[in-house]
Amino acid sequence: MVVHPALKAGEGGARPPEMRQDGARLDEAVGLAQAIDLAIVHAEVVPIGRIRPATLLGKGAVERLAAQVKADEVALAVVDGHLSPVQQRNLEKAWSCKVIDRTGLILEIFGERARTREGAMQVELAALSYQRSRLVRSWTHLERQRGGFGFLGGPGETQIEADRRMIGERIVKLKRELDEVKRTRELHRKARRRVPYPIVALVGYTNAGKSTLFNRLTRAEVLAKDMLFATLDPTMRAVDFPSGRRVILSDTVGFVSDLPHELVAAFRATLEEVLEADVVVHVRDVSHPDSEAQAADVEAVLRDLGLAEMVDRGLVEAHNKIDLLPADRRDEVINQARRRPATLAVSAVTGEGVDDLVACLDARLGEGRETLDVQLPLSDGAGISWLYRHGEVVARRDDEASAFMRVRLDPADAQRYRQRQGEGRQGGGYRP
Repeated sequence: MVVHPALKAGEGGARPPEMRQDGARLDEAVGLAQAIDLAIVHAEVVPIGRIRPATLLGKGAVERLAAQVKADEVALAVVDGHLSPVQQRNLEKAWSCKVIDRTGLILEIFGERARTREGAMQVELAALSYQRSRLVRSWTHLERQRGGFGFLGGPGETQIEADRRMIGERIVKLKRELDEVKRTRELHRKARRRVPYPIVALVGYTNAGKSTLFNRLTRAEVLAKDMLFATLDPTMRAVDFPSGRRVILSDTVGFVSDLPHELVAAFRATLEEVLEADVVVHVRDVSHPDSEAQAADVEAVLRDLGLAEMVDRGLVEAHNKIDLLPADRRDEVINQARRRPATLAVSAVTGEGVDDLVACLDARLGEGRETLDVQLPLSDGAGISWLYRHGEVVARRDDEASAFMRVRLDPADAQRYRQRQGEGRQGGGYRP
């Protein structure tokens, strides 16, 4: 059973009703539950006037849902909100079934999906931080038989104090190991800076189509499903743009509203690739009824990561899934995109608009190009060819021995040129 508690406007810090539709929030919660193969027998929005400290929901709603649990033989109830340990325990007693909140559900999904060692450690750290505050009785009839972190079941409670101590020790060890991983990632980034390519990061709400667009641009085969949190580990590929510019494209974990604060902290390292990006592409699902609210959530997380300046300057926006829109709405979205700077209407599935997106990214990366005056021996064919491939040759004059060229290069390529020049290659190296 999935329950979305809908606070009245202005109560308990609820979002204004125009920001997010309760029905869409319920659908999202159902999608989260289905992402780990739970069978949903009942889902509803429960209006509440104020938060009850004991149960979150009102007494009448708790009793009515208890009858629903019994009638439908519900084994697990998901409350799409944040439950205190006391509220969780009281609802479990009232409903005689296992109860988890939105945080527990998202952590369970992340526990199943993380594939890399770092991703698994990040999720485990977040899960343990959450679990330490609520070591309450689990339900033995839901003994876990798969991946995840056991919020959906597990053995009965034993030695809570010993468990807390063991969790604390494990958290300390994980943090130490993650510091090592972060150092390794920084070494990798330094290596990329020595042969620097511009980085383009795809960000967006979960299930916005980032991985499908990533596959379209890179011809890779990253997992892309119509499913929340299909991607949890960052994936990077090199891509050659039509101008000859080589870029690194990064696919990232999807954002979600009310992301558990444990995960915001734990996944900060995973999102560090976004901090390194030269251009951030915000992929939006324009077919979703809450597209505007989702966009606001993504921008809020980017600001929290320290990218406020990039957000204020304007992200490149890919308004995705136009293939799912009815004809009149599709034309409206395309016309709106044409009137807004750095906004493209695309379909990652059909490929419509993707070439225009690539051209936009190429132009954005070309902004701020440096102009260099270069003299190369005519015998250095490789060097001359490299400049034509990576830059824009705006003037050239040859004499018997040398080529005198004025070239416009991206900052990253200009840095590569200077580094190669500084290597002091003998006989035909880069010389100004």
